[in-house]
Amino acid sequence: MKKVYANAAEALDGLLHDGMFIAAGGFGLCGIPELLLDAIKDAGVKDLTFASNNAGVDDFGIGILLQTRQVKKMISSYVGENAEFMRQYLSGELELEFNPQGTLAERMRAGGAGIPGFYTKTGVGTVIAEGKDHKDFNGETYIMEEGIFADLSIVKAWKADETGNLIFRKTARNFNAPAATCGKVCVVEVEEIVPTGSLDPDAIHLPGIYVHRIIKGDHEKRIEQRTTRKKEEA
Repeated sequence: MKKVYANAAEALDGLLHDGMFIAAGGFGLCGIPELLLDAIKDAGVKDLTFASNNAGVDDFGIGILLQTRQVKKMISSYVGENAEFMRQYLSGELELEFNPQGTLAERMRAGGAGIPGFYTKTGVGTVIAEGKDHKDFNGETYIMEEGIFADLSIVKAWKADETGNLIFRKTARNFNAPAATCGKVCVVEVEEIVPTGSLDPDAIHLPGIYVHRIIKGDHEKRIEQRTTRKKEEA
């Protein structure tokens, strides 16, 4: 089965349609599938729902799709650093479903494992719990959260082999791994593709069984908030 494609547009060919549900990896600006997001923008599909830790910034990540009004709803745990996101939400143009960060990651992981729902204490007694099933276990109250089952997963990894075994780097592993598992089809962009068999099996973070299509590309190394200090005088 061919998994390696020439570019993002080719890897997404036949997968995109209006109104689809996409799970996207990334943590802040780390590990964002930027090439695939650019290709989705160019494809012009609209009324999209994204499950993602965040929406990037105004001109990077999912933020570029907010600018073109292609996103209908965001399922996120953090929405800072994005003025257009705030403007669309406050004006009623964009639907938003807030999730605690760990709950969002577990919803993706659960969907990838075929688990339709699970109970968690996180959010009990807050607006997060409104309208959700409550159940007591050993005298403690929990709320039910549903697993995420997306039409498409788009993620970024550091390295892959030709069968789709993936290695992530540092913080990029936070949401990319669970996001990759919960879509019907998973498309991955990577910095390097190596021959099959060259990766140490113990170093693989996500097995290739979850991955359907791969592209290699050049990526921008953005820093979300640059913090520096003055050079100390001798």
